[in-house]
Amino acid sequence: MTYEIDGTHTTVQFTVRHMMIANVRGVFSKVSGSVNYDEANPTASTVEVNIETASVATPDAARNEHLKGADFFDAATHPSITFKSKSIAKSGSGLSVSGDLSLHGVTKPVTFQASVPTAEAKDPWGNMRRGLEASTSVSRKEFGLVWNANIESGGVLISDQVNMTIDAELVRKP
Repeated sequence: MTYEIDGTHTTVQFTVRHMMIANVRGVFSKVSGSVNYDEANPTASTVEVNIETASVATPDAARNEHLKGADFFDAATHPSITFKSKSIAKSGSGLSVSGDLSLHGVTKPVTFQASVPTAEAKDPWGNMRRGLEASTSVSRKEFGLVWNANIESGGVLISDQVNMTIDAELVRKP
């Protein structure tokens, strides 16, 4: 079955360590894509995700503008973050979804640990829906996101490791 990602009910979140003492969280509010899910053989499924970099948001307006600019996502030059699966394997009670993540003009292999999509449920408008969660951790530097600053007490302002979580709601295509 082919499902479209419902961008209104899907969240892409990220967490990064700030000053080596606390986590800062943000979201991307514009996400689209599709999941071709084979319930009988989940390993034959495929996933494609598109995230608009300019939709990045944190609780601080100045930080949001900085993230959209050339020091980070450079949304004017790189308007999208994309993921396209290459393989899916069973992993414990979930799935391991491996593929190519393209970010800031760089494409690297990444593996998401994902839940098995929920059973279908009919919404009030007659659409069939499923949900799933997926997460991974990536190095900012591997994608050319190298802006940083040293802090007086030692260490750096922003950690290299970024944790990403996708909470997706899927709508079956007719």
